[in-house]
Amino acid sequence: MNLYSFGKWLCGTYFKAVYKPEIIGVENMPETGGVLLCANHIHNFDPPLVGVASPRDVHFMAKAEIFSIPVLKSILPRVNAFPVKRGMSDKTALKTGIQLLKNGKVFGLFPEGTRSKNGEIGEGLAGAGFFALKSDAHIVPCAIVGQYKKGKKLKVIFGKPIDFTDLREQKASAKEATQLIMNHIAQLKKENE
Repeated sequence: MNLYSFGKWLCGTYFKAVYKPEIIGVENMPETGGVLLCANHIHNFDPPLVGVASPRDVHFMAKAEIFSIPVLKSILPRVNAFPVKRGMSDKTALKTGIQLLKNGKVFGLFPEGTRSKNGEIGEGLAGAGFFALKSDAHIVPCAIVGQYKKGKKLKVIFGKPIDFTDLREQKASAKEATQLIMNHIAQLKKENE
């Protein structure tokens, strides 16, 4: 068992024991090909929760600062995380993301770029739209609904892939593409609250 599989099992065991998350729409995740998996962001546990809920291994960007912590520096790459320098255009991270999608991997992203303080969905940054437009990947919206509190409902909902054909042909802006993704996430959240 590799470290990713072990981590998924460990986190899954913890989440089931403490939060009992309901996972909906797993059948909407394409079985093959590149997938840009875009979710809202409400808690530090979102990446492992989405990773546990996904039927396929997920690669995530993580802020570069945590890669300088000695113990995490060696663990993070082994659990499919790669660094991104926040607040600037990080060309290396952008290339890594595009390459993952071209190689048929699942690339998980939180388009808001930061956690929501009140649980409401915020405005998405252009990065998600950039990856959606620059690749032929399936774009799967994902909503995390509820609270990370014992006894409270917590759900992870995978939506149907978003058809990006028109936006790609129209050469839409990254911001427009992100807005479409955020609209789908918001709709999933609304339908499952």
